[in-house]
Amino acid sequence: MWFVYVLDSLVRNHLYVGLTNDVDRRFGQHNDGKERTTRPYRPFRLIHVESFATRSEARLREKFLKSSTGKRWIRRQFKKGK
Repeated sequence: MWFVYVLDSLVRNHLYVGLTNDVDRRFGQHNDGKERTTRPYRPFRLIHVESFATRSEARLREKFLKSSTGKRWIRRQFKKGK
């Protein structure tokens, strides 16, 4: 099983979209500062997860969510209160 996940920074206006086969592990890595690209935006909250049977399906969805259209969709769906 593969997952596409969306993280929302609690201190800056930043969304991160990622792909993994272990959401808990990856979420911990991001919040522990082990990922250089997301370290400045810590801490995060996990706002969305989608599951897929194959990595290729998950990668297509990840690519969409990382696009400007995908980011707009995320903000409309999950950031209403922020």
